[in-house]
Amino acid sequence: MTIGGRIKQARKAGNFSLRKLADEIGVSAMAISKYERDQDVPSSGVLLRLSQALQVKVDFFFRPSTVSVQLQAYRKHAVLGVKEQEAIQMRIQDWVERYLEVESLFPEEQHAANLPLRKVTSLDEIETAALELRDHWSLGYDAIENLVQLLEDRGIKVGIIPGFEHFDACTFTYSTQSCKADGDPVIVTKGELSGDRQRFNLGHELGHLILDVQGDLKPEQAANRFVGAFLVPAATARFELGANRTDLNINELHMLKHKYGLSMQAWIYRAKDLSIISENTAARLFQQFRVNDWHRQEPGKPYPSETPMRMERLIYRALAEDLISRSRAQELYGKPLQLGWEMEALQQNDLAIRSGN
Repeated sequence: MTIGGRIKQARKAGNFSLRKLADEIGVSAMAISKYERDQDVPSSGVLLRLSQALQVKVDFFFRPSTVSVQLQAYRKHAVLGVKEQEAIQMRIQDWVERYLEVESLFPEEQHAANLPLRKVTSLDEIETAALELRDHWSLGYDAIENLVQLLEDRGIKVGIIPGFEHFDACTFTYSTQSCKADGDPVIVTKGELSGDRQRFNLGHELGHLILDVQGDLKPEQAANRFVGAFLVPAATARFELGANRTDLNINELHMLKHKYGLSMQAWIYRAKDLSIISENTAARLFQQFRVNDWHRQEPGKPYPSETPMRMERLIYRALAEDLISRSRAQELYGKPLQLGWEMEALQQNDLAIRSGN
C-alpha cells in the first residue's frame, strides 16, 4: 500500500471527512485528496501533523500492506452509516496486520481453527450442530467459563472495537500476500458491552462460521438459535430448569445468567424454544422485563466482560526474548501496555545498587 493509501486508511479508521482532517492539520481538502491519490507527497511536517491528528505513528504511513479482509457476516443496527462501516473495516485491517506481525515471530504458535461446517435446514439440526461443536472441542455439557479464551485457544482471532454505537459484531477471514487462501477466522465485537451481550455476539458470529444455512431458515435466526444451544445445551437447560415449568423466577434467571454467561432474556427464549415454558409464559415474562425497563439493562449485578489475551501475551513474550523493542511493542499493541510493574522493579533494583544493599 502506498503512503496515500495509508493516509486514506487512517482517515477512514478515524472517521474523518476530507474537510475535517484538512482543518485539523491546516491544509486544504484538495491537498488531502491529492495525497490519498498519490498525486502529491506530504512533507515531513505534514506527515507529523497527520500522525498526530489520526493517532498513528509516522511509521504507519510507510508500512507495507500485507492483509486483505473478506467480510463474512455483519451484525449491526440499521442506522450504521457507510462511513462508519468503512471506519470499522479499516480499523480491523490495521489490527489484523499488527496481530499477524506479532504472530509471525512465533510460527509454533500458529494453528488452524479447523471448524466443522454443518449444513442445517431446521432448528433441530442447529441444536445438533451446537452439540457436535462442543464434542469437537471436548467441552462436555459444562458452562463455558471464558468464551473469548476458548475461541482464541481454538484458533479464532478475537478483537474488540470500541467507539461505534450502532455496531455489534462481525465475522471475516483474511488473506495475505504470501497466502491467497483464507486465513484464520476472525470475530470482532463492540467494546462497550456487558459480558453476557458480548458472549451472545461472539456465539452468534461463531454460528455464522460453522452453519451452512439452507432451505427456509434465515441465517440470523439460525445464528441466534445456535448461541443458546452452544452456551446452554438442551440437556443442561432441562437439568437446571426442569422439563416443564409454569413460571420462571427473576432471581433464578439472574443466578443462571452468572453461571452460564447467557442473559436472563436469552434464558427465557431458551426455555421457550425447548418447550420448557409456554409461549404465553414467555410473553408474560418479556412484558415484565419491558415494564421494568429490564430489557435495556437487566436487574442485578452485570455479567463481567471478557478480554482477548493472546495478542498481548505474544507481545510480552517477544519483549522477553528481545525480538522487539518496548516502543515497537506499544505500536503493535495499539494502546499502552502494562509495563509499570517491570519499570518499578527496575527502579527499586537501581536504588538498592546505589545504596549498596
